[in-house]
Amino acid sequence: MVNYKIKIESSQLEFDVKPSQTILEGAIAAGITIPYGCQDGACGSCKGKVISGKFFLNDYQSSALTDSDIKAGMTLYCRAMAQGDLVIEPNVPEIFDEYSPKVMPVRVESLTKLNHDVMQMYLKLPASEKLIFKAGQYIEFLMADGSRRAFSMANAPHESMIELHLRLIEGGKFTSFVFNEMKEKSIHRIEGPIGQFYLRESEKPIVFIAGGTGFAPIKSIIEDMIFNKNKRKIYLYRGVRSEKDFYMTDLVNSWNKKLENLTYIPVVEDGSVKDARNGYVHHAVLEDFNKLSDIQIYCCGAPGLVENAFIDLTKNGLPDDQFFADAFTFSPKKNKKII
Repeated sequence: MVNYKIKIESSQLEFDVKPSQTILEGAIAAGITIPYGCQDGACGSCKGKVISGKFFLNDYQSSALTDSDIKAGMTLYCRAMAQGDLVIEPNVPEIFDEYSPKVMPVRVESLTKLNHDVMQMYLKLPASEKLIFKAGQYIEFLMADGSRRAFSMANAPHESMIELHLRLIEGGKFTSFVFNEMKEKSIHRIEGPIGQFYLRESEKPIVFIAGGTGFAPIKSIIEDMIFNKNKRKIYLYRGVRSEKDFYMTDLVNSWNKKLENLTYIPVVEDGSVKDARNGYVHHAVLEDFNKLSDIQIYCCGAPGLVENAFIDLTKNGLPDDQFFADAFTFSPKKNKKII
């Protein structure tokens, strides 16, 4: 089998990929560090340029790789498979060096059910360790079989313990273990911080769209803003299927009292809550903002929510570089390109 050579232009480093491997898989196998997250074409963390050479691009979400990204020569290394030798240039974000991921042990400090299917988990680091991260990023549990499970951190960076919100997934091996078998004081391994879902510098109002446990990283960002006395205007749209899916509403109400610059809009799909909007959460944003070019969107939730929100909002005037998203479990939209 003929392998292909991948060369990183800025460093002149080279590595081989098999025809059956993605660029990212080849880099990882060669021990070369490229930023990445979901490895499934939806988060955009591994976005970078292909300077020369042909490749095949597997399924991906358009919110992770926009049309303007493609015109600029960008691709997702986790979905791109070489069809010959390539020259590439990874897009290494400014935060990557300062907030580079590392593996560390953690102890489960507490497990508390927040509603019928969401567990709050607190993880304690060893006294010798500190996790330095930007609000909105996530960690991964490293499993004994080599697999990983990703969860956004719900705590602000100044807090000492890691807070996670885990939703029970039907048939999900790890979340079933957490809900039924995991013990407090048990020791696990994590890697973090990971991801590029964090607040960008801007004067524009922030519109948060949180679906389900997508509330977790948004909680992290808002509490970090409170801690740092950030006065930007905030609109928090929180979407659930039915009333029982809400959790931590007392906390959100306390933010409303503390922050004059925060507007909270709960949205319930089934229309069962008198004091909430009905329907899909991103539709409420479309109804409320006539001019989307003047805001930044930060969206976190299920892949369908993120993808549909991106498509509908950009179609109605939101610049695609002002949409920031986080999603982990995917059935990506079938976008395939040979480039």
